[in-house]
Amino acid sequence: MNGQRPRLLMPALVGGTVAGVLSGIPFLNCLCCLWIIGGAALAAYLLVKDSPVALTSGDGALVGAFAGIVAAVVDSLLAIPLRSMNMAFTKRIFERLGDYLNEVPSQWNDWINRGAGPISIAWFFVSLLISAAIFAAFGALGGVLGMALFGKKTPPTAHGAPGPPPASPPLPPQS
Repeated sequence: MNGQRPRLLMPALVGGTVAGVLSGIPFLNCLCCLWIIGGAALAAYLLVKDSPVALTSGDGALVGAFAGIVAAVVDSLLAIPLRSMNMAFTKRIFERLGDYLNEVPSQWNDWINRGAGPISIAWFFVSLLISAAIFAAFGALGGVLGMALFGKKTPPTAHGAPGPPPASPPLPPQS
């Protein structure tokens, strides 16, 4: 890359924030993995747009993984104020499911009521770590896909390989 490293921070922040917000909103979070892949592809697009040099799929995977980590942080922070709404939604689902099933385990109500309580700091960080690992993997995939879709293509040269042509051997001196 001619000694120039692409600037990954801003594309990863923008793509990760978009993906994290969409993944954290109730009802939209059903497409969580798709939002992560899309946010990472957005990060790859922004990286390509601002880069003067051609980038590799490795650059896309890197910016996508960073965008996935940012998305995990945004999603986890957004989940804190929306937790009660999500728990109420989950409780309604289990109540409706109980209407259709003959034998519903009594532990479901206990589990829902326990989940509606305050969240511990340790559980927050464990879930953040797990989300960051999963989102980074999906982000890397989205970054590679984004690089394949939006990456600058280097035109092939006469010898078929991208890049500058090989140097010609020097001509013999003429007498």
